[in-house]
Amino acid sequence: QVQLVESGGGLVQAGGSLRLSCAASGSFFSINDMGWYRQAPGKQRELVAAVTSAGSTNYAESAKGRFTISRDNAKNTVYLQMNSLKPDDTAVYYCNAAARVGPNRFVLQTLNYWGQGTQVTVSS
Repeated sequence: QVQLVESGGGLVQAGGSLRLSCAASGSFFSINDMGWYRQAPGKQRELVAAVTSAGSTNYAESAKGRFTISRDNAKNTVYLQMNSLKPDDTAVYYCNAAARVGPNRFVLQTLNYWGQGTQVTVSS
């Protein structure tokens, strides 16, 4: 089982910054992609940014130029630095991780895990 614990959400004024963190713990052999998604009221969950274990990144158009995703593989932690925040960024932000799990290293499968979510509210 893999647990993802997020932190760093909160209330900020438009133009401000927040940094989200998500630490993975539990029983797994490795973690492949990690990412951040968000879900605003009445809307579907959407990808914000993702990063591979090698450090390649992918961003939603709305996040490009304002958000930066990074990860510390030694700590199994992914970060999302959010700058120039807008009211439209208000949402619950969820951490996602694809972890390789199994009884031993010869019998592994990749499973998707989600954090509990952290609220980000941007006031105008």
